[in-house]
Amino acid sequence: MAQYKGAASEAGRAMQLRKKREREREQLEQLKQKIAEDNMVKSNIDKKFSAHYDAVEQELKSSTVGLVTLNDMKAKQEALVKEREKQLAKKEQSKELQLKLEKQKEKKRKEEQKRKIASLSFNPDEGEEEEEEEEEEEETEEEICIPGKKKKLGKNPDVDTSFLPDRDREEEENRLREELRQEWERKQEKIKSEEIEITFSYWDGSGHRKTVKMKKGNTIQQFLQRALEVLRKDFSELRSAGVEHLMYIKEDLIIPHHHSFYDFIVTKARGKSGPLFNFDVHDDIRLVNDATVEKDESHAGKVVLRSWYEKNKHIFPASRWEPYDPEKKWDKYTVTSAAVQFSPRPPLPQLLLFSLPTLCLPPPPPFHPFRFYSTDL
Repeated sequence: MAQYKGAASEAGRAMQLRKKREREREQLEQLKQKIAEDNMVKSNIDKKFSAHYDAVEQELKSSTVGLVTLNDMKAKQEALVKEREKQLAKKEQSKELQLKLEKQKEKKRKEEQKRKIASLSFNPDEGEEEEEEEEEEEETEEEICIPGKKKKLGKNPDVDTSFLPDRDREEEENRLREELRQEWERKQEKIKSEEIEITFSYWDGSGHRKTVKMKKGNTIQQFLQRALEVLRKDFSELRSAGVEHLMYIKEDLIIPHHHSFYDFIVTKARGKSGPLFNFDVHDDIRLVNDATVEKDESHAGKVVLRSWYEKNKHIFPASRWEPYDPEKKWDKYTVTSAAVQFSPRPPLPQLLLFSLPTLCLPPPPPFHPFRFYSTDL
C-alpha cells in the first residue's frame, strides 16, 4: 500500500474491499471444511460400527477357545464391549479438544489481524459502518413503502360461517356427544340394575303360579335357571331337567333365551294377547268399558317343558304359541284361537218371548162419567 499513488480515501476503500474478500474466502473455506467433515463422519460411521463389532467379535473368539460356560462368555463379552466404549469415548474427547484448540487459534489470528489494522492511520471499518447504515436506510424505506400497496381482502365478521368446517367446533361437538353417550349409558345401567317381580306359571296342562324377583338386565336364561331352582322342590319331573329343556311363553309367544327383560321394557314390545313389557298379572278393572281404548291386561308367563310342548302343540292353548319375531307387529290383542267358534247369543226380546208364560188377565171395567162411586173402604 506504500506504493499506491492515489488519494487516501481511495486507498482506504481498496483496503476495505480486500478485507471483505478475505473474509468471504475464509467463510467459504470454513463451509467447505464443515461439509467435508460431515461427509467424512457419515461415510465412516458404518465402518466404525463394523470395526467395533469385528474387533469385539475377534477378541471374544480368541479369548474363548475351548469349552467355556455361558456366564463366563457373557461376562467376557460385556467386558470387551465396555472397554471398546471407553476407547471410543476417549477418541471423541480428543477430537473435541482438538476442535477447541483450532477455534482458539482462529480467534487469536483474527485478534492479531484486528490489532494490525488498528495500527494504521485510517480505520477501514468506517466504510463498512457507512455501508451498513445505507443498507438499513434502504430497508426502512422499503418497509415504509409497503403499507402504500393495495390491501388484501379479508373475512367479513358479519357473515354466517356456521356451515363451514371448524376444527374447534367439531371437537366441542364430539366432546358433547361423548358426554351425552356416557350419561345415557349410566342411566341404562341404572335401569338394568332395578329389581322387578316376575309372576310365572309352570304349565303341565294346568297352571302352578309362582313369583321370583329378578333384575331388568337379566336374560330369560337366567330367569329360567332361577325358576327351575324354585320348581324342583315341588315337581319331580324337573329334577333332572336343565335350562335348555325349558321354554318361556309370554302372551302366546315363545321367547328366546338370549333376550333380556330390559329389551322388552325399553321397546314396549307387544305380544298376541297382551304387552310383553309387563311381567306381573293384572286385569282391566275400568268401571266403564270403552271400545276405542285398548284393554290393559297382563297374563302370567308360562314355563313349559319342551317335551310337553312337542306332545301337545296341536292342542289349545299350545296351538296358539309361535316363536317371537321382533320384526312382526301385533296391532290388536287376541285371546282365542281361530279354530274355536262360539254361537252368537240370541237377542233379549227373543229370550223373553220363549221364556216368559203368556198371562191371560180379564180387562178392567169401563169407566162411566155420570156414575157415583163410593169412597168408603
